[in-house]
Amino acid sequence: MIDENTKVEGAKIGIVVSRWNSSITEKMLNGALKALTGNGVKDEDITVVRCPGSYEIPLATQQILENTDVDGVIALGVVIRGGTPHFDYVCDAVNRGVLEMNLKYNKPVAFGVLTTDDVKQALDRAGEKGNKGGEAALALLEMINISSKLSV
Repeated sequence: MIDENTKVEGAKIGIVVSRWNSSITEKMLNGALKALTGNGVKDEDITVVRCPGSYEIPLATQQILENTDVDGVIALGVVIRGGTPHFDYVCDAVNRGVLEMNLKYNKPVAFGVLTTDDVKQALDRAGEKGNKGGEAALALLEMINISSKLSV
């Protein structure tokens, strides 16, 4: 599983995971942990923080970036479309917040927030047809690798 793009020696990783839709986000978390440890990240170098919902992900990410020595953060959550505009507001806020954390702290924050039309789509993306948590973890490791090569 280790490849040159995701091999990062001694990386310290933060993971923010939403408790809302936890039957899905916990599968994504497991996928992320498997991808990280499969690429040489030690369990003791992974900090997992749970927050109430996806809307709170940017603030929890900021707290990790300000109060720990992580090299990057994986943001994991699920927003499922309902019959109101709430979906659009939450998705936009989380997307903007995660983008802002990347730029403000100059550290990668991988976007592993599912925005789906229904629960089945979310379940498919959380393990039944791939795992977006694992994919976000691999993207984070690659960005940490890129950052370390460019900052030399």
